[in-house]
Amino acid sequence: MTRTYVITGAASGIGLATKELLEERGHRVIGVDLRGSDIDADLSSVEARKSLPGLVEEAAGGSIDAVLAIAGVAVESALTVRVNYFGAVEVLELLRPLLAASEAPRAALIASFSTLQENDPELVSAMRLGDEARSAELADALAAAGKGHLIYASTKRAIAEWMREQSISPEWADAGIPLNGVAPGVIVTPMTAPYLATPEGRASLLSGVPIRLNGPADPIDVARLLAWLTGAENAHVTGQLIFLDGGAEVVVRGPEVFGGAKTERVVLKS
Repeated sequence: MTRTYVITGAASGIGLATKELLEERGHRVIGVDLRGSDIDADLSSVEARKSLPGLVEEAAGGSIDAVLAIAGVAVESALTVRVNYFGAVEVLELLRPLLAASEAPRAALIASFSTLQENDPELVSAMRLGDEARSAELADALAAAGKGHLIYASTKRAIAEWMREQSISPEWADAGIPLNGVAPGVIVTPMTAPYLATPEGRASLLSGVPIRLNGPADPIDVARLLAWLTGAENAHVTGQLIFLDGGAEVVVRGPEVFGGAKTERVVLKS
């Protein structure tokens, strides 16, 4: 069955790999990116986000089957907040109505292993409250104070929390739309390639992301997981942040991450 997908960040990296994979499988993909895609849109702009549903509907000729919010940046400024959090949230919320006619609507977003790393709680809270102006102000203040490295991790923590909260909401779960996230570790891209090319650079990257299985991943590895999460066959997995990091998340958090009430051990006597 041919499906219609919308992918933000489709011109490069994980977005491009996912677009190419889905097209190879016979699906239709409407790519969205700053430039060089089917729809050129600056997702840091509120006006551009608002115009996206009309452009997508026109390009799709009606409804769509899945939305993948992959676009992201990693700069030490408010731009990262506007694209990684508010851009992703608005894309998913504004395009959700176009999923209504699909027999198997799906959605997914990209978080990061940095979801687990140090962040700025005040910035995370401002994003979760939906205050874009305040979030941008806080991000720029962090950068000015020499703490700009906290911005990216804060956006990824916030978007992961948003995904989990929304996945079981009436707007998503009651509408039959699985909503999930993927948290990549170290991915081989033009940005990471120079570091991975030297023993010192590789050691530096892996000290922050302690991979145990098969080393850094390629964009296609993430694309394959995203394709399954947003495919018709996924009817029950929702609200999950899946770490594609070679076990780094397990190294950092260990096995005992399951909260909730503990059950008393029962010993059966013969």
